[in-house]
Formats: sequence, C-alpha cells, structure tokens
Amino acid sequence: MFYGATIWDPWLIVAQIVCLQCLYYLTLGVFLSFLVGTHVSHMSLVYFFDFATITSSTVVGWCVIASFLFSSVAGAGYMIYLIERAKKCLDFSATLYIIHLFICLVYGGWPSSVTWWVVNGTGVAVMALLGEYLCIKRELREIPTRYRSNI
Repeated sequence: MFYGATIWDPWLIVAQIVCLQCLYYLTLGVFLSFLVGTHVSHMSLVYFFDFATITSSTVVGWCVIASFLFSSVAGAGYMIYLIERAKKCLDFSATLYIIHLFICLVYGGWPSSVTWWVVNGTGVAVMALLGEYLCIKRELREIPTRYRSNI
C-alpha cells in the first residue's frame, strides 16, 4: 500500500470496522469454546456479553478473562492486515470496544463489575499498543529490490 495522500473512503472504514469486529468475536468464540467450554455444560452468548461472567472468583471466570485477553492479542494481529497503519490502531481498537460496550448494554445492562472494566480496558490497551507496535514493525521493513549492487 502506498502511504501518500489518501482519499477518505467511509465505506472502506466501515468495512474494516465490521471485519475487525467479526474476527474479534470469532476468535473470542474459539477461545471461549476451548477454555470455558470444557468447564460448563453448554455455551451461550452470556459469556460474550454479560458482565457477570467476567469474575475472578471462579475458574470459569478466569477462563473468560483469559479468552478476552487472548482475543485482544489476536485482534492486534488482525490489524496488521486489515488496518495496516500504526496511527489508526488506537481508533479501531477503541471503536471495537465501544461497539462491544453498546452490545453489552443491550444484552445485560450497564456493566457494574469492576473486573469487567479492568479486563476490557486492558484489552483495548493491549490491542492498540500491540497493534501499533506490529504495524510500525511492518511499515519499517526494508523494501525488497530486485537487483542488489555489491558496493
């Protein structure tokens, strides 16, 4: 991608947000299936959107916390390919978690658990900072040339 003057494309931004959100929830579902699915009789959307399931007082709660944090790390990896720019990582990470907050509001009400806020605040920080670091590493790679001179 050429990083010169960019044209503002709202459809591209919306598509990137939708793709990142879908990949995040898909990854969260996979992690919840492996970590929480072995401890509960059946999985449901409660583990995705209900703040009461994110608790540090049970083993299942710790598995849910780990699933959310692993998903934020994976989300940072997705941003390398979807977003591609380090300066946009914070915007897209914050947008993802704001949309997640609205879905949680609709599903289970205002998250009154401190643990929920700590886990999601840590998740947005990890996704934004790790995404920026990985995108900077990718942006600063040497451009391969076809012919090398022996100077």
